[in-house]
Amino acid sequence: MISVQNLSVEFNCIPLFSNANFVINKKDKIALVGKNGAGKSTMLKIIAGMQSPTSGTVAVPADTVIGYLPQQMVLADSTTVRDEVKKAFDRITQLQAEIDAANEEIASRTDYDSPEYAKLIERVTTLNEHLTMMGSENCDAEMEKTLIGLGFERSDFDRPTSEFSGGWRMRIELAKLLLRQPDVLLLDEPTNHLDIESIQWLETFLKTKASAVMLVSHDRAFIDNITNRTIEISCGKIYDYSVNYSKFMELRKERVEQQTRAYLNQQKQIQDTEEFIERFRYKATKSVQVQSRIKQLAKIERIEIDEIDNSHINLKFPPAPRSGDYPVIADGVGKSYGDHRVFSDATFTIKRGEKVAFVGKNGEGKSTLVKCIMGEIPYDGTLKIGHNVKIGYFAQNQAQLLDGELTVFDTIDHVAVGDIRTKIRDILGAFMFGGEASDKKVKVLSGGEKTRLAMIRLLLEPVNLLILDEPTNHLDMRTKDILKAAIKDFNGTVIVVSHDREFLDGFVSKVYEFGGGKVREHLGGIYDFLESKKIESLRQLELAAPKAEAAATKQPAATAAAEPADGKSAARKSYFEQKEREREVKRRQKRVATCEAEISDIEGQIKAVEEQLAAGGELPADIFERHAELNKKLENAMSAWELACSDLDAIMQE
Repeated sequence: MISVQNLSVEFNCIPLFSNANFVINKKDKIALVGKNGAGKSTMLKIIAGMQSPTSGTVAVPADTVIGYLPQQMVLADSTTVRDEVKKAFDRITQLQAEIDAANEEIASRTDYDSPEYAKLIERVTTLNEHLTMMGSENCDAEMEKTLIGLGFERSDFDRPTSEFSGGWRMRIELAKLLLRQPDVLLLDEPTNHLDIESIQWLETFLKTKASAVMLVSHDRAFIDNITNRTIEISCGKIYDYSVNYSKFMELRKERVEQQTRAYLNQQKQIQDTEEFIERFRYKATKSVQVQSRIKQLAKIERIEIDEIDNSHINLKFPPAPRSGDYPVIADGVGKSYGDHRVFSDATFTIKRGEKVAFVGKNGEGKSTLVKCIMGEIPYDGTLKIGHNVKIGYFAQNQAQLLDGELTVFDTIDHVAVGDIRTKIRDILGAFMFGGEASDKKVKVLSGGEKTRLAMIRLLLEPVNLLILDEPTNHLDMRTKDILKAAIKDFNGTVIVVSHDREFLDGFVSKVYEFGGGKVREHLGGIYDFLESKKIESLRQLELAAPKAEAAATKQPAATAAAEPADGKSAARKSYFEQKEREREVKRRQKRVATCEAEISDIEGQIKAVEEQLAAGGELPADIFERHAELNKKLENAMSAWELACSDLDAIMQE
């Protein structure tokens, strides 16, 4: 579909990458990886046509549509959410206008037998086929499904976009991009502003409905669940693997080991040659051999070992002073802003040494409850902080709160007290701010560097309750792993607000879910929670929650009305009701399985047609119509599967 040929990029005569060659095919789901500064975002911009390479070409077929989502963008604030997202259908509107104009021309002409009239009829037919393939009749439904999937409420659709934060406006742009149904999607850190449910919805969308995708992300679970191919930019070269990220890491390790062995062998050969040249340089009898070795040395193509980040962050939280048995006790805690109730009746207890996660959609109160615990805002109910609890707090915008005019050293020096001030240079060195880096001004640091600097401030004083609000934003995978290991080793209590499933997995023992104005406790890890919720798409969660709440509301009255006087009759009825429910669960599970089998069958048929198309040669006349028909059947089957999953989830919530 898209061919990248001999692509090279230089900045200030320093090569970023050179002679890059690869092809993006239909249905490819590609993770573009490499260390910070390797050129991943630059590569996406070049493919999107937003930046020119130093040399080389990107060949894109004329009818191919590319959609690009950058990390940062300028967003318009002059319309409502609905009107802004409807801009995604500008092409459909344009096609409809062309069809209307052509129909008017047909109605006004009488030269029915002329070649021009035949061409006009053919043009209208072609335009109508394009319009049908784009699904113009489902525009409003698709828009609603996409916005809800990305976390919006229906009440948000007619709100001005100016009322939303930057993260939510980024979601609006993402919705527009997905609804345009481009042939190739280029996504640069698309999960930065999404919560867990929205990330899972986006995963499902990209896997089932998107065509070709190339993405850059530091969310390991996200790229593992989506991609089937990994392209790495390393040492200015391109390495292409037809596997997902986890498998790529194994293969990369093998590649580096092979390179290391070859490098060591070559270094031994070079050393032996140089020693020979030096030993016999001034002996006339050996001049021919010396000149031969010099030429041989010059011709050697030096082996490079792919970048291995040998820098090391020595991240270890200080030992936690002993606190009371229950650092946090909440009883009926609630918070409102005017008429808007964020959450109410939050009642829970966090024991000493527990590590818990706050999860849920953005805006449901996770950070708000953290601020209540910190005493930063007033609240309803009772919130007790245990005996001798010392809190270390990392706010979501902690990195932005740093003074940009201060140096890295001064930032820490201003908060350090006592003997710790004599060890500031050592601490900064452990966090990769050694040498001249400690004298950089904060304003020139990257997002990840600012986050690391903010983390240092958190480590300067021993605490026994760590509250971390989105601590992994802007951190690369390696740094996140180091932070995760430090939290696992920390012997105090931890509350983490995060949407990163891979980060939370392994140390969280309890999950508090925020949603619908409530805070619900789930025992177990993050994947236990996700399994219990049966979250396959956000649509299921949206449909299941109101049904469950409605059932809970109606339950007391129904029970009172139906309660028989005879206790045995009640028990017998309860038994038969339970059996009936079990049969209904099995029936709905069977429907889900049937839908999944149908989807698998259609996908197999599509794959067979696409293989036939790729093989070339003489093709059946109706093959393109069959391909379009199969894709339409797949979309309908996916809708039926979503509905079946929703019905199953609803009964499981009862």
